[in-house]
Amino acid sequence: MAENLDQLAEQIAVAVAQVSGARTVPGLYRPLLRLLARGAPVALDDLATAAGRPPAEVRQAVAGWPDTEYDHAGRIIGYGITLPPTPHRFTVAGHPLYTWCALDTLIFPAIIDQPADIESPCHATGAPVRLTVDPTAGITRLDPATAVVSLVVPEQRCDSVRAAFCNQVHFFATAAAAGDWVAKHPGMTVLPVADAYRLGRPLIDGLLDTAAPTPCC
Repeated sequence: MAENLDQLAEQIAVAVAQVSGARTVPGLYRPLLRLLARGAPVALDDLATAAGRPPAEVRQAVAGWPDTEYDHAGRIIGYGITLPPTPHRFTVAGHPLYTWCALDTLIFPAIIDQPADIESPCHATGAPVRLTVDPTAGITRLDPATAVVSLVVPEQRCDSVRAAFCNQVHFFATAAAAGDWVAKHPGMTVLPVADAYRLGRPLIDGLLDTAAPTPCC
């Protein structure tokens, strides 16, 4: 199981790294997530300051991220962590945030260095799945304990990581509850939440790359 988990983690990490977007630029993505975790839109100049990069360089880089969400003023309101509601409620320091997928809820507390309370409906039954993820201790609460996460390896030549990966990654209350959905979506894998957290570790390590600039926030 551990070997299969490592193989799946590597396949997902490689596939996500091939999609143009913030996730492939840790020096910008990490400060962006930390700014979004404050619960307010992020101006590009503020992102440049947090990343320690020239504003023009940041504007050019962000323009190439196809999934970025903006408000009417051109400020970023979502990339992984998002202010518009999704099924995955992600509460940080009292801020009502959301994420694009179930796996994001497991990964981002370590990136933003803050604990998060998560609530997301079972994708089959609608029953709530609730958990708390600590940046150091990992999953400290999970209800129901039988909850699982669906995963898929994105196509290597996709343009949108949100469409190819995030939109397929859900919580289910039990593996049995996920059965019908998985049967209708070939290529899906279902893992217990604890295994999904371990699978996400390479993605966390990539975003915490010590070679990336240290954000000022």
